[in-house]
Amino acid sequence: MNLLEVLIIGIIGYLFGSISFARLITKLLASEDSIDNLFLDMEDQDLSQLMTGFGANRAAMVLGAKWGIAIGLLDMLKVVIPMIFVGFLFLDESYFLIVSITGLIGHNWPLYYRFKGGRGFSVIYGSFFAIDWIGAIITVILGLLFGMGIFGTVMIGYVGWLWLMIPWFLLRTNDSAFLIYAILINIIFIIGTIPEIRLGMRLRKAGKFAEYQEKLFQSSPRWRGMKKMNDRIQSPIVRGFLVLIGLILLFPVYFFILV
Repeated sequence: MNLLEVLIIGIIGYLFGSISFARLITKLLASEDSIDNLFLDMEDQDLSQLMTGFGANRAAMVLGAKWGIAIGLLDMLKVVIPMIFVGFLFLDESYFLIVSITGLIGHNWPLYYRFKGGRGFSVIYGSFFAIDWIGAIITVILGLLFGMGIFGTVMIGYVGWLWLMIPWFLLRTNDSAFLIYAILINIIFIIGTIPEIRLGMRLRKAGKFAEYQEKLFQSSPRWRGMKKMNDRIQSPIVRGFLVLIGLILLFPVYFFILV
């Protein structure tokens, strides 16, 4: 591994990741609106919150769900395309993993926008899909099934696939580079969500977290969809059924890992 090549590839990944399609497309289609100044109005105006994260979800709150999906796809491609290019250029190296990592850093802390970016769900999933599409599909399904079935919340299912990346790459590749990659991706994601974690703690302390969640569900197409899913899984029968499906799916998962 050549350190100069690593540095150049890392910079390229970071600069591509720093492109904010959420800002660019919102400015193009709704120039009078800005995703930099979106507030959730609370009953207590002192607790009204400037939305955190400058990505597809935030753009969807202005442009609608369809444009949010389109922006999410563009966020995937801005990292996947240079990953593929680097992968073909350096067949014997894992440099494409560096593109993914630095692309995520660029997305979360973009050079062009005073280091205020998104949280990287689309970037991470796009990278994962490009590396191992089977793993990307299976971990999402298992994460949702066990998150909703065992814990009874879509929130855990929503991020569960991220955690499952670590054991998946450990068992699937038996390659330390992929294991380190999965761990770093999770660490970067957690660091990126620190503002949300702090906000949640503050609102819980003020007894306003439930109100904040409700405002979020009303404003965000993504969170509104998650709430609908969450409401449908509260029955113990439904949750038990989801767990059963998850356990059944573990058998083909075991097969895919070994193949």
